[in-house]
Amino acid sequence: MKHICVIGTGYVGLVTGVCFADLGHQVVCMDIDPHKLELLRAGKSPIYEPGLEELLERNLRAGRLSFTDNYAVALDQADFAFITVGTPMGTNGAADLRYIEAAARGIGAALRGPLTIIDKSTVPVGTGDMVRQIIAEHTTTPFAVVSNPEFLREGSAVTDFFKPDRIVLGSTDRIAAEHVAELHEPLGAPVIITNLRTAEMIKYASNAFLATRISFINEIAQICEKLGADVREVARGMGADKRIGPHFLDAGIGYGGSCFPKDVLALHHMAASAGCHPQLLQAVMDINLDARQRFVAKVKLLLGDLQNKEIGILGLSFKPNTDDMRAAPSIDIIRELQAAGAHIKAYDPVSMERAAEIMPEVTFCATAYDAAKEADALLIVTDWNEFKQLSWDKIRSFMRQAIVVDGRNLYDPIEMTNRGFTYWGTGCGGSPTLREAQQLSLDQEPVTQH
Repeated sequence: MKHICVIGTGYVGLVTGVCFADLGHQVVCMDIDPHKLELLRAGKSPIYEPGLEELLERNLRAGRLSFTDNYAVALDQADFAFITVGTPMGTNGAADLRYIEAAARGIGAALRGPLTIIDKSTVPVGTGDMVRQIIAEHTTTPFAVVSNPEFLREGSAVTDFFKPDRIVLGSTDRIAAEHVAELHEPLGAPVIITNLRTAEMIKYASNAFLATRISFINEIAQICEKLGADVREVARGMGADKRIGPHFLDAGIGYGGSCFPKDVLALHHMAASAGCHPQLLQAVMDINLDARQRFVAKVKLLLGDLQNKEIGILGLSFKPNTDDMRAAPSIDIIRELQAAGAHIKAYDPVSMERAAEIMPEVTFCATAYDAAKEADALLIVTDWNEFKQLSWDKIRSFMRQAIVVDGRNLYDPIEMTNRGFTYWGTGCGGSPTLREAQQLSLDQEPVTQH
């Protein structure tokens, strides 16, 4: 059993702290938000993440988990201190490191005994060196810095913690890195130990590659629509190749969330600042934005003038099983529809409270069926499982016009057509109800230049 301090209780920090406590360690999580601390001490998670609140309550009851706003309390007896604070997108695309710097200063000022400090936040290459320098300016106590980038997916973060694909560690202190490896030993995952900067780059390169796969299949989807192919079958055929694999080949309206948009842009900024020419990264970002704009262009093509049209939205969070609205495609889509004069009704199983803070002018509905009532079109934006079980005959009876634009390819085009819908998926060029519409090029709706 080790004493672990976790600084920051966002997605990464809270999952890290709670799960290490569940492994039997004594964990103190530190945060400066009094409202969040009040919720956590009461066993309530401030974020929606399947399984997390149950683990939180269990480890609070067991006395292995506590919360504080004081660095000295958090670091008392600590063997390891994880930095898991946010690194939001800065105004010029670079990661904003103010919270990392504050955490390093707080650790340095409160440090009283030997400590291994672990950067788990996603940070630009070279941040570990910066953290080491800041802490050294505030203490003479021995310490080591290890980079341990996180690979937790929102919506399955608890599972990802306990069943990781790999543990990446980077440090100039090999012994410190091996001690952190021992901390992860019960997870049974392969451990990759490298230098500090390489570990930091692994995180960015991984996220940028996954974002590239998403943008690639979305560009293929656009071509499929033009040529009459079905991107779903194309992706299935591609994914059967062991060199490619099936993951992140679902065509749709692009990536969002707290990681991919921020990390691809930050890597682009790092590369450009180093004198490189990151043209692929630029294309990935451009295609991602285009996917959202082309989705709206389909709605305009089917409905014509959107002034005073009623449009229902199913799904608001950037992906299912989370309430995270950061960089969610729904935000751009809804705002563009509203700018064209449409009235928006929306439903999401868990994220409507957060969405209302961003888009208060949207009408939020109690059920998916309410979002469809009197709608001129119904748009599928997030692929929640509950949307797969809807009664489409019932929905058709509610709608003013039986038009469905599916940004996640949740439904079969032929079946939807047979139910009386004008249905447009993503990259499904064979949808028979759209042959005439597809004669009209989407290029008539100009895509914003970047």
